[in-house]
Amino acid sequence: MSPAATSTSSPTAKTATNPGAGKTADTSPSTSTSTSTSTTTVTLLEARARYASGRGYLAACTLGLPTIDTIAAMRADTEAWAGGQACASRYGEVVERVRVGYADLVNVTAQSVAIGSQTSVMAGLIAASLPDGAEVVLPLGDFSSMVFPFLAQAHRGVTVRQVPLADLASSLTANTWLVAFSLVQSATGTVADSDAIRAAARVTGTFTLCDTTQAAGWMPVDASQFDATICHSYKWLCAPRGVAFFTVAETFAAQLHPINAGWYAGDDLWASCYGPAMALAAEARRFDVSPAWPAWVGAEPAIDLFRRLDMTEVRAHTAGLGDALSDGLGLPRLDQAIVSWPDAGGRDLARLASAGITASGRAGRARVAFHLWNDRDDVDAVLDALRRG
Repeated sequence: MSPAATSTSSPTAKTATNPGAGKTADTSPSTSTSTSTSTTTVTLLEARARYASGRGYLAACTLGLPTIDTIAAMRADTEAWAGGQACASRYGEVVERVRVGYADLVNVTAQSVAIGSQTSVMAGLIAASLPDGAEVVLPLGDFSSMVFPFLAQAHRGVTVRQVPLADLASSLTANTWLVAFSLVQSATGTVADSDAIRAAARVTGTFTLCDTTQAAGWMPVDASQFDATICHSYKWLCAPRGVAFFTVAETFAAQLHPINAGWYAGDDLWASCYGPAMALAAEARRFDVSPAWPAWVGAEPAIDLFRRLDMTEVRAHTAGLGDALSDGLGLPRLDQAIVSWPDAGGRDLARLASAGITASGRAGRARVAFHLWNDRDDVDAVLDALRRG
């Protein structure tokens, strides 16, 4: 955890929802902001207390739950907007604080973080930047937002090879320009062997793109280990949908074209509202997509919470519950927060729903996910529901 923390204040509310935080100046190339600094760590017990509900909710892999701080921030922002008090420049300050907080969470500098709204848009930026005829290697069954953007480049001779996740590292060759994969697979919860993939990529000279959407928030994530990462924060990071992050190393950024460039990618935001000239930011901000402001207000306290948690402790909690459920179901322990099993007809998913448990089904499998708000009672509830059926 670095001392550069985010505050939990809305851009228009008169009081912060984290009143104990101090203030320090944070200067970006485009905006001078007042940034709250908090070096206070948050315990697992304290984090659990920030959720108003969660019993029986086992679907963080689909949609996270908001903390009471996110709810309060968004309500205050809506009221300020309704009263004509919303301010574009103050929204910009929120975005920069969230950028800094996310950078701290995933161990990169804020200068290497771009912001956006969707995984597919960020993956599409990389896909559109591939050289003609390039080869991309992907794991079979990865989420479509990490697959379709590359398949859509077939007209330029781009070749996509999809291989089993376990074979990803061994499938790279000197002809592979990019290997792209999710750190945690959406359908199964399987954690990729990122060390092996990165080691193989170094040997073959292959760039690495890692989607951390199903990882960041329940396990430690070090984005600095990859050439680029993408994360949508509405799942395990419990932010509103529409807040996504793109981290990129300078050497890889030089290979990319800012195809989504708009005023928010400008070196000076407020001097970039009109043409005819284009002066983009020198750092990763040149890949920014204009933010959906209210979503970032809700994201600020969410990202601040997770960047102050011990993610090793969070993983022990979430994966421990996953292993406990696996024991009860007679499945191998996999040290995963997501547990899934074959359920082609949806029978088990229906049993869970009948018992008041919110779960999900993907790729012919039942899928449950354990997060901060869950405990052993949720494990027992799943087992009871399946036994009763």
